[in-house]
Amino acid sequence: MAKPAKYIFVSGGVLSGLGKGITAASIGNLLKARGLKVNIQKCDPYLNVDAGLLNPREHGECFVTHDGAETDLDLGHYERFLDEELNSDSSLMSGRVLLKVIQDERNGLYDGEDVQIIPHLTGEIQKFIMHASKGFDVHIVEIGGTVGDYEQLSFIEAIRELGLKVGRENCAYVHVVYLPYLGASNETKTKPAQNSVRELRGLGIAPDVLVARSEKKANAGVKAKLSLFCGVEEKAVALLPNAASIYEVPLTLEDTGIADVLCERLQLKAKKPDLKEWRGVVKRALATNKRKITVGVVAKYMDNSDTYMSVFEALKSAAMWEDIDLKIKWIDAEKIHSVKDLEKATSGVAGIVVPGGFGTRGLEGKIKAASYALENKLPYLGLCLGLQMAVVAAARNSGIKNATSEELNPKSKELVISTMAGQKGKERTGGTMRLGDYPCQIAKGSLAASVYGETKITERHRHRYECSNSYRKHYEAWGITASGTSPDGHLVEIIEGVDHPFFLASQFHPEFRSRPNRPHPMFKGFIAACKAEK
Repeated sequence: MAKPAKYIFVSGGVLSGLGKGITAASIGNLLKARGLKVNIQKCDPYLNVDAGLLNPREHGECFVTHDGAETDLDLGHYERFLDEELNSDSSLMSGRVLLKVIQDERNGLYDGEDVQIIPHLTGEIQKFIMHASKGFDVHIVEIGGTVGDYEQLSFIEAIRELGLKVGRENCAYVHVVYLPYLGASNETKTKPAQNSVRELRGLGIAPDVLVARSEKKANAGVKAKLSLFCGVEEKAVALLPNAASIYEVPLTLEDTGIADVLCERLQLKAKKPDLKEWRGVVKRALATNKRKITVGVVAKYMDNSDTYMSVFEALKSAAMWEDIDLKIKWIDAEKIHSVKDLEKATSGVAGIVVPGGFGTRGLEGKIKAASYALENKLPYLGLCLGLQMAVVAAARNSGIKNATSEELNPKSKELVISTMAGQKGKERTGGTMRLGDYPCQIAKGSLAASVYGETKITERHRHRYECSNSYRKHYEAWGITASGTSPDGHLVEIIEGVDHPFFLASQFHPEFRSRPNRPHPMFKGFIAACKAEK
């Protein structure tokens, strides 16, 4: 019988956006480097069942696992740092737990008990956590939100109780806090961190490890002060200033000795860490004197970079493996109305990316961008929506002026992109799209086959629309070809430009499988094409 997992619970205080996900992923990275089998899970207090219907402008991208779970973007960090494929067990939102409790109550499984937050809701959270931990040496659980949030309280109580259930020798609590810097007095202030730890203690949890984030390196003596006033051993306090690359964070944490503290605390039999490959990743990420290249991303969610997190990380990973210093230029799809707009927007750009998205806003601008790249031989990478808009652009370039997508104009008679069978009427329904891993057959001799180096691949999907098969016979005349399809030939998975240096688009999301130590072939091929662009 396998030994039960040890647990590491990661919470955050003071303010949101501190980097709890990066911290949790970095701890996982260091423990895996020590030969331990590590799993990681995100517990989100949102009342949604999953992240599928969350607004990306506010919440960031929706990451998709291989088994089709729509999750928080932190799972992308987890997969990139651990180089492991996670599943639906690694994402838990309040709505999913509440739904389970309510369904059990309706099915009479509580035998007439009063159903309460404690013990029923907290007990169900613990069941989800313990189920996800099976088969692993260490299970890391990040609690979303900030200590003190009302909606987070059931998760905090659940992990407090779980610590008692499994024994304190089998779990460790890591609390991530923020250290503000006052320029006027040249001081790093610890009071907000102290207050956050006090609040966590008031909820019954005393942190074993404190990770203190700051914009710049903290003043001398801060570590001792945090130890004294937060009741955490000084060796268990890690100061984590901003890094030039997020991939530096595991190495910074390693230098603080926190991984050894956790191994000692949890009595883990760990090997000497092997961080050679990761140090190579960081060396590439921080290398200077590279050739500078600018890539344009034709976007509709312009509020923050989190909306395209995996796309940006995939581009950066490919660039560092091609020895490129990459600059990403945002191009607002809503502001593209003419060729003149595109010429101005793409000035100095070596290639353009059209990423995924939903809704009609900005689609005409994305179509014009794809059309411009196709006609002007500019390297183009289309991702999901980027493929659909490229097909519309090719059709319009060939003279079908009313060619469009059903998403943009459902009443059009020239729907070159249509709703998938079985998806009609589900446009506002969560968890119903084509999600997760599906196989793809690539045509031999195609650009896609050259990029991948193989003809049978598996990629992750998240879409509701597809290429209309009635128009596929016209693709060659439009200047494109369907070089990748589902094994049965029904669904167009990849298109590419005919007689074009690099015009490649996929119905799937290759960004979800890119890794800093192993960039995705499509992104690597795109950056190589941009590198060759004069």
